[in-house]
Amino acid sequence: MTKRLSAGHYAAAVLFAALAPASLAAREKAECLFNDSHFHLTNYVQEGISVEDYLKIMDGKVCRSTLFGIPLQQMWDYNNTGDRAPTYYLNTDAPLYYYSFTDAYIAQQYLAMKPAVRARFDPMITGFNPSDMYAADHIRRVLQTYPGVFTGIGEFSIHKEFVSPKVSGITASLTSKALDRLLDFAGEVGLVVLLHNDADVPFSKGDKIPTEWLQMRDLLHRHPNTTIIWAHTGLGRVVKPSQLTGSDGPGGRPDDHLDFLETFLSDPKMRNVYFDISWDEVAKYAVSSPQTIERTAQLLNRYPDRFLFGTDNVAPASAEAHFKVFDMWAPVFAKLTPEASHAVRLGNYERIFDEGRRRVRAWEAANVKTQTGKR
Repeated sequence: MTKRLSAGHYAAAVLFAALAPASLAAREKAECLFNDSHFHLTNYVQEGISVEDYLKIMDGKVCRSTLFGIPLQQMWDYNNTGDRAPTYYLNTDAPLYYYSFTDAYIAQQYLAMKPAVRARFDPMITGFNPSDMYAADHIRRVLQTYPGVFTGIGEFSIHKEFVSPKVSGITASLTSKALDRLLDFAGEVGLVVLLHNDADVPFSKGDKIPTEWLQMRDLLHRHPNTTIIWAHTGLGRVVKPSQLTGSDGPGGRPDDHLDFLETFLSDPKMRNVYFDISWDEVAKYAVSSPQTIERTAQLLNRYPDRFLFGTDNVAPASAEAHFKVFDMWAPVFAKLTPEASHAVRLGNYERIFDEGRRRVRAWEAANVKTQTGKR
């Protein structure tokens, strides 16, 4: 039976087919609308949807997807909220803490699938504290315990508006030796890294160089052999593009966030760095005006191999909820070349995560003991 697309999805499918040459059009039809570089199966209290339900949402529209939970557990402090159990970090003043069991849960969900279905997913390790020098050891143990499962690490956060101050323990930092150690290990293994780091502090006036940008630049320069995807291009719910207008940035005096991005994209030392354009908060900035739509499309057309589409959805309740972010990007996608559109929605994911799979499986073959004790 042919499945009916929503009006928004149908319009997008027609648009892509019309834009593409015959060979690309045929491939689009076979490959669905996009691969999802940023998907949370579970939420801040480790609840979510089943993989089976997610597959129903994906069917005919999403070819492949990352698969990860959230590394932080929201504490239910009865003294704070009583019988009202928080399900989101803004529901309570109680702290967040790192929840390592999320990696075992994701691995078990993946292993319960049939092999043909597993090929559509790229599970990610998230249950570690990036401030802990043992974080790299946690990642190693997960790979040794679940060989053949994981492709990367993340999404994990360093600076994140409203979240970072709630996390118990030492505050995460871009200058941490622990972060350097785990990124070095990720580079050695070939793990794809999905890193969340705000471009600036919330409510900044944009009157000085954002420390977060400068420290992120230095961090990326220190790890040229690690494949790193910067989640949401550094933006947030209140960390807005307008904050950065007129600031003296890493490469001079940019006019706005798009110019900030170009200082990273044009840096020859950062060819290993990519940007995901996930989250509806990011999409609303990109389509905020005809001028912004045009400039965003121009940037993606200039650097089509450096951006990946993702939803950043957390356990979506319906297909309509899942495809909301994709539909929001339609005005920008309409202005991309066929090649750039394909790369951002599909091709870059395949290239980056396929190479990650290959390298991680090779590392596991050399470093993980079999049941007989041989490597």
